[in-house]
Amino acid sequence: MSVLKVNQIQTANGVIMANLNSSGANIGFQLASSLAPAFSAYMSANQNITTATWTKVQLNTEVFDTNSNFDPTTNYRFTPTVAGYYQINAGVYCSNLTDYDVQGSVGIYKNGSIYHRATLNFGGEGSKFNDFLTAVSGVIYLNGSTDYIELYGRITASGTPGIVGGTTSDTFMNGCLIRSA
Repeated sequence: MSVLKVNQIQTANGVIMANLNSSGANIGFQLASSLAPAFSAYMSANQNITTATWTKVQLNTEVFDTNSNFDPTTNYRFTPTVAGYYQINAGVYCSNLTDYDVQGSVGIYKNGSIYHRATLNFGGEGSKFNDFLTAVSGVIYLNGSTDYIELYGRITASGTPGIVGGTTSDTFMNGCLIRSA
């Protein structure tokens, strides 16, 4: 029979999973789920954008950020430090629309390029909308070192279209690790 004596259990990338004292009692155990990065951020004020142009949304308010992987002040992006598959959800609240023919899009960008998007089109007489929410969701693999996620919005309409901010239900993005790599 073999005996294994340790005082600490770590993952391959150095994350401590358990600390054992000299008698073998567990004095600190961390469940794998508590290592999973999760965040929720939203835009606190309205943002005017140029019509028919993909524009980065300035998600400047965090609801939570369990691993300090979201930047709400400079790049407005999520850069996780744990490799794996992430569920990402986002919504863009489109406003200041004055046309009968409008289009609102939301895009989840990975490393500066569109990865998932959704678009709502409204057109024709009698179907004028002043504002609406466009949402998208998807599972995205992130390598845990250089990959990052950003939220972009695009509105095609005359006038000065805008993205509504102010609460967690207006313009937002959230996500969490659902399976490690």
